[in-house]
Amino acid sequence: MAAEFPRLKLDKSMSMFEEAKRLSPGGVMGIRRPYNFVQGEYPIFIDRGYGGHIVDFDGNDYIDMLCAYGPIILGYDEAEINEAVKRQMDEKGFCFSLVQGVQNELEERLTKLIPCAEQAILVKTGSDATTLAVRIARGFTDRKRVLRCGYHGWHDWCVEVQGGVPEESSSLTEDFEYGDADALAAKLEARKGEIACVIVTPVGHPNAKPVVAPPSGYLEAVRELCSRHGALLIFDEVRSGFRVAMGGAQERYAVTPDLATFGKAMANGYAISAVVGKREYMSVVEKKVFVSSTFFPNSLEMVAAMKCIDILEREKVPESIWRRGEAFLSRLTRLVEDSRVPCRVSGIPPMPFITFHQTPGEGDRTYKARREYFYTQTIRRGLFVQPYHHWYIAHRHTDADLEKALWAIGEALELTAAKFPKL
Repeated sequence: MAAEFPRLKLDKSMSMFEEAKRLSPGGVMGIRRPYNFVQGEYPIFIDRGYGGHIVDFDGNDYIDMLCAYGPIILGYDEAEINEAVKRQMDEKGFCFSLVQGVQNELEERLTKLIPCAEQAILVKTGSDATTLAVRIARGFTDRKRVLRCGYHGWHDWCVEVQGGVPEESSSLTEDFEYGDADALAAKLEARKGEIACVIVTPVGHPNAKPVVAPPSGYLEAVRELCSRHGALLIFDEVRSGFRVAMGGAQERYAVTPDLATFGKAMANGYAISAVVGKREYMSVVEKKVFVSSTFFPNSLEMVAAMKCIDILEREKVPESIWRRGEAFLSRLTRLVEDSRVPCRVSGIPPMPFITFHQTPGEGDRTYKARREYFYTQTIRRGLFVQPYHHWYIAHRHTDADLEKALWAIGEALELTAAKFPKL
């Protein structure tokens, strides 16, 4: 029988958090706040990273399968990328009143890799990219309304916490359920001639819920519905881009949107994202639709993206991650089935996840306590995963890392089954 591990020493991290709350509202922002993990059990400040690991300020070393929420597709402290960035910084500089030539190089590369990309616009964050894509769609169609499925960022048109957001803005966006083409068809029909775009994550990853590969025929049906109703189809590939395939989920699943957004894994942690799409739609940004930022043309991130893509192609990273992820998912599924803990394995090979659910006769608090206890036991064993967000497999996760992750999960499941037996 597995034994409970003691609570980690987190004194420095907790002290820094108290200081942070004095300096900033909530101390840290959004999804990094402690209540999104297990409070008192997880570190709050990270000191450094290497390979597939992170180290907190108390010296605790973790296998990191959260991967900074997705940007780390290779590993932490990638020398080849960092050296390319340093050369740009030392030899050419990176922030100017005009753009540098690497912008053309990166945009050309994106147009060759991504099926829908005839043109590209480089921005900084996923929220920048999805917001610009929606603005392009509205500009092209002269329509206001948006149908969305997935997490698309923190801007007014899509943010899920509505404080500070005018209803006039948020009311123009309506959610639809992933995987249900009939429900989407009904919403398009109800707002016939009003929908500027349908924006969807091609792999379903709703917050805190199972990750869903596209059901057979679903993306094709969404594509056909958008074409029929004159709404642009936007694939939000901020998470799936470069990880599911070099050209994103649209390449793997062979469905081409009108516009797409890429980010996260594009530069292995450097802040860059992109809107790509068909020239016909992108051309509205020449005059009709405005986008500008002092920092969008900064070249360090572009250099990092070019070098990251070099490595992804040279080492066939998406194929490697997919292959290793298949084996990981298979063994993870067996662990859960054997444990008889009421939880579910979901995901695609690069993006595994475990979610917990109620069983008949037990209350809401029981399944939440079971989930909290499981994640407490995994973090104490040095596996950094999150209860409300799917996990990732990175290129630098070694076979030993993945073995240890499965060991930690197996012991945590065994202890959870004993502590919270299913009714």
